[in-house]
Amino acid sequence: MRKTELLDKYARDGDSRLLLARVLDQWQRAEQRGVPTHTGFLSPAEQAVSADLLMAAAPGQGILAGGYPDAERRLWAFLPDWLEEETWQQGEECPLCALEVETPPGAGLTHRDYLGSLMGLGLTREKLGDILLSQQGAQVVVLREVLPILLSQWEKVGRYPVRLTPIPLAQLRPVPGERKQIRATVASPRLDAVAAAGFSIPRSRAAELIRGGRVMVNHRPCGKADKAVEAGDVLTCRGLGKCVLREIGGTSKRGRTILELERYL
Repeated sequence: MRKTELLDKYARDGDSRLLLARVLDQWQRAEQRGVPTHTGFLSPAEQAVSADLLMAAAPGQGILAGGYPDAERRLWAFLPDWLEEETWQQGEECPLCALEVETPPGAGLTHRDYLGSLMGLGLTREKLGDILLSQQGAQVVVLREVLPILLSQWEKVGRYPVRLTPIPLAQLRPVPGERKQIRATVASPRLDAVAAAGFSIPRSRAAELIRGGRVMVNHRPCGKADKAVEAGDVLTCRGLGKCVLREIGGTSKRGRTILELERYL
């Protein structure tokens, strides 16, 4: 399938088409020149749509990397045959690097504070990976190309001074966010029922959100309220967050399906 046909099939809008074209360009560059290439950092939804594209264009090609297991923001890396993934991760060809950001005690800075400060330096979102908050401040994953800019120009977050130290990716310490375990019963594990249980909203409201395009399954848009949801599926909803269907159990005494869900708070 040609590039134009692939973009016509998988792009949802103009922005998506530009993103997918860049992903294809990096894959083709690695194939044709025999050099490692990569994209910028992508959101989970961008990763999902580009994964669908690559499955059609180049099955088995590309590595999603974000600096640590289960990173939310990740980039696609395309490696030539002569370069092993482990060697790439440990070498200068790897575009990922990390910074330890120390702030004064009691600063209480949020993810938004750090992100706003970084973008205030003129950096685009694709240059920035995950921001991991810690008691001392934060750890930030960025593209290696912007590291000199940060070390020379990033002096404050809000009114608080920061001290920056480059660290190996192995020293990243992600802290799991707060989660709520939910046990519910539904007539069937269709999307509107599972979303209602996972986000603690009426089923009619869940159906309305689905019709409005605000609910995604595994970071892909889904406008069908009766779509069957499977164990392991991730549901996201703008304004309500994320939940995961961990398990579809047996049936209750009333013949309803038992669900085990986990909502990210």
